[in-house]
Amino acid sequence: MNTKEILKKVRKIEIKTRRLSDHIFGGEYHSSFKGRGMTFSEVRQYQYGDDVRAIDWNVTARYNEPYVKVFEEERELTMMLMVDVSGSESFGTHHQFKKDTITEIAATLSFSAIQNNDKVGLILFTDEIELFIPPKKGRSHVLRIIRELIEFHPKSKKTNIANALKFLSNVMKKKAIVFMLSDFMDTEYEQTLKVVGNKHDITGIRVYDKYDEEIPNLGMVPMLDAETGKVHLVNTASKSVRTSYRTNALKLVDEFHSSFKRSGSGVINTRVDESYVKKLLGYFKHKGR
Repeated sequence: MNTKEILKKVRKIEIKTRRLSDHIFGGEYHSSFKGRGMTFSEVRQYQYGDDVRAIDWNVTARYNEPYVKVFEEERELTMMLMVDVSGSESFGTHHQFKKDTITEIAATLSFSAIQNNDKVGLILFTDEIELFIPPKKGRSHVLRIIRELIEFHPKSKKTNIANALKFLSNVMKKKAIVFMLSDFMDTEYEQTLKVVGNKHDITGIRVYDKYDEEIPNLGMVPMLDAETGKVHLVNTASKSVRTSYRTNALKLVDEFHSSFKRSGSGVINTRVDESYVKKLLGYFKHKGR
């Protein structure tokens, strides 16, 4: 893909996802995530119903009538996008690959964040850290993130979620809003997730294809393992083969749900042929209650 094609694709994604963030997600995002704390704003005259603990006694004594301190939520936050760019993300049997849906979701979240004057950073990972973009504000920064999501070519095709979480913990010393986007075809990351989840507000967004969980009866077919590069001849006509495939796939799904639930983190599941808009909006509304 040449530079002109990349820029055209970036612009197309910006138009689609910015419209979503401006009209749908901006307010929901704002109300879903609390700021770091309360900061002093002003002093005003006491009104009926005000908390007496907020009375500023020095100002009250000076003017001989009650005044209260007004505090506002400190809104500026940092969002970190952790995006799986391993081989299995370049798969899709519907209108687009998993990585294309992931790119759109990441762009929507990014525009929602900068609309609320928050910083956005990016970690691209496989079984190693492929790219780290430190958090910054602004449209041009978000467009850079989208460009990387479109054109980045990882060195590895494998996945190691625990390793990515450890890196996040090392580079982010202050609390961040973290969205991890992956198909979560990995295991043994629960303990690391628990540790990192104690510090950061983490949400796992599982983007998957329907054939990640089951294979149709197509007879004897060659199948490529996207993460190892090996081709296997699979007899999909065999019911036991199809059952085994589904059982192993559902074990990974169960590990994703149980690991995030036990660590106190949020989860979103969206299939590439479903509307991720509804999934995100429902999640934000529930979280903002």
